Amino acid sequence: MDTIFPACNTLEDDRFESIEEFKDCIGRGDEIEFEWKGVHFGMSGCQPKPEHRIMAYLWNQPDTEQYFDTPDDALEYIVAGDRLRDIISQIDVLSRAF
Repeated sequence: MDTIFPACNTLEDDRFESIEEFKDCIGRGDEIEFEWKGVHFGMSGCQPKPEHRIMAYLWNQPDTEQYFDTPDDALEYIVAGDRLRDIISQIDVLSRAF
């Protein structure tokens, strides 16, 4: 059974502190729900298809999935006009599921 860890008291408390923290999280297959510039996103690691390890998508919007082979590739995902690598420590992490 998946364990859901709710966001801390503030969005700032649950932000990624570094690129390495994000890479570790998504590399373990965790699911992340986050917001940037008012747009809601989701990302999950270790998808069932071996060629698609990581999936990113706009929350509740069908056919918006993009797939990445590695956490480094996922950091190139464009999030509301910005590259995830450039903003990873600033995004509002709404939840993380392990």
